[in-house]
This record gives sequence, structure tokens and C-alpha cells, in this order.
Amino acid sequence: MILAVIQGLTELLPVSSSAHVIIAEKLIGLDPTTPEMTLLLVTLHTGTMLAVIVYFWRSWRRAYFSSWDDTWHYVKLLFLSTVLTGITGIAIKTIIERYAFHNAPKAEIELLFGNLFLIGVALAAAGILIVLSGLRYHRGIDDQEITVKTNHAVWIGLVQGLCLPFRGFSRSGATISCGLLTGVSKKLAEEFSFALAVILTPPVVLREIMRLIQSHKSLSTTGPGLSLNLFINIMLGFVFSFIAGLFALRWLSRWLERGRWHYFGYYCLFASVIVMILYLMGY
Repeated sequence: MILAVIQGLTELLPVSSSAHVIIAEKLIGLDPTTPEMTLLLVTLHTGTMLAVIVYFWRSWRRAYFSSWDDTWHYVKLLFLSTVLTGITGIAIKTIIERYAFHNAPKAEIELLFGNLFLIGVALAAAGILIVLSGLRYHRGIDDQEITVKTNHAVWIGLVQGLCLPFRGFSRSGATISCGLLTGVSKKLAEEFSFALAVILTPPVVLREIMRLIQSHKSLSTTGPGLSLNLFINIMLGFVFSFIAGLFALRWLSRWLERGRWHYFGYYCLFASVIVMILYLMGY
């Protein structure tokens, strides 16, 4: 329940939910690199993604489904961004596992998820990007209702791919900031970013379920690997992350509309310092 509330509040704010949840797991004494914990983490993401669907459904219906032309336009752009995200994320994952781990047996990118030094660096990078986009953004652009275009979708997809392997590099922070820097209005950048998140979440959850099953098979463990206790925890986490996510979305939308986007960047920079201190303390 604690992890779910932290996840729900931080997933939909551009401050990296993964970094906050991993820090909380370490302070509680849990191992964030185990298949069970990574599965729990992506399930918490699922709860917040349901909150996204509930919160944005009206605006998505108006923007994406008002006509066949609009629907087809955004389907193509979302598909393009998602494909580029997958290519970029898989390429980075392969490079890290091959060269950083030197093709060691059972070496997975998830083994880096508990590395506080990398999380601190990623938080700092996200913070800088958010501050730059917030300070450089021209407020009058919202009056023009600029449509998301192909070049916007390309950059947003590539940046989202960079976020996947690195905990701390906020997906929403990076994609919304990228949209703002490329000229997309605040409202459309937010809607497009979270539409991508809804598309991305199911395959990530499926991958973690398969990883959990494979890990139990490799340990010659009988049973499916998803125990009743873990299932109950996952369901509790799903519900609480959904509720917390709705509160976080209202906060995000208000700050984005009122020109306070860069404040989230300052928080990421502050959080980066705290993470580095915990790293030096041996967590």
C-alpha cells in the first residue's frame, strides 16, 4: 500500500515514480531487482494507467475520435512513436547487456534498476530537461492549438525509448518536455504523452510476467510463480495506485496550465542530490 501511494503520486508527475518506489523499497529492505518486485512495480504502473484513461477519456475522445481523419492521424503518430520507442529501448538494452555485463549469463537490464548512482544521474538529466523546456516555453502557443505532427512524434518516441532502461529518467517528464521544446502546446503534449503511456504499459507488464515465470523455472520451482500472497499485494497496489494517480493528474494539469512546469525539474534536481547522498551512505 505504501509503494502504491508513492507510485500513484509520482508516476503521473514528471519526477520519476520508479526512482521514488525503488528508494522506498530499499529503505523498507526490499530488493527492487527481483522479478517479483519488478512485476509489482509494473502492476502499480497499470493502476496509474487506468487513472490516466479515466482522467483523459473526454479530452481524448474530443481530440482523437472527433472524426475519422483525426483518428487516423493520431493512430499513425502514436504507432510511429511507439515503434521508435521500442527500437530505441531494445537497442539500449542490448548494448548495455552485451558490453556493460560482457554477455554474462542471466545478465538483464533490470539488474541496474537498484543502482542509486544511475538513478541519481537520470533524475538530474530529467530535471535539467524539464527546467529547460519550462523556462523556454512560450505561453501564447496554447492559443494556436498546434497539432502533433510527424516530427514531434519522432522526437517524442525516441526520447521515450531513452527512458525505458533508466530508472529516474521520468517518462512523462521527458516526453512532455520534448513536446514543448518541439512546439507542441502544453495540453496536446500532455495528452499525447499519456496516450503513449497507455499503449506502452501492457507489453511491459507482459514482459515482467514472463520474466517472473522464467525465473521460477530456472530455479526449478514448482507452480506458476505468482503466489496468492503476491497476487493479493498486486491487487491492493493496483487499487491504491489508481486512486493516488487521479490526485496526481489534477496536480500535474494545473501546474502545467499555470506555467509551473519547471518547478518539477527543480524537484528532480533536489531528489537527485538526496539519492546521491543515500548512495554514498551505502544504500
